[in-house]
Amino acid sequence: MAHKFEIFKDKVGEYRVRFQYNGEVIFATEGYKNKAGALNAIESVKKNAPAAPTEDNS
Repeated sequence: MAHKFEIFKDKVGEYRVRFQYNGEVIFATEGYKNKAGALNAIESVKKNAPAAPTEDNS
């Protein structure tokens, strides 16, 4: 698969999510105290990202 979400624990024990495309990390989230928070972050991106506008600040 070319893209995926990855849930992992950081050095301080918080859950984080990385989104990867072709093995390259596109973005990572803040830390969450529990896994449910990380899963909610994934669902939020899946639900809201298709409607996100593009802001060109160049």
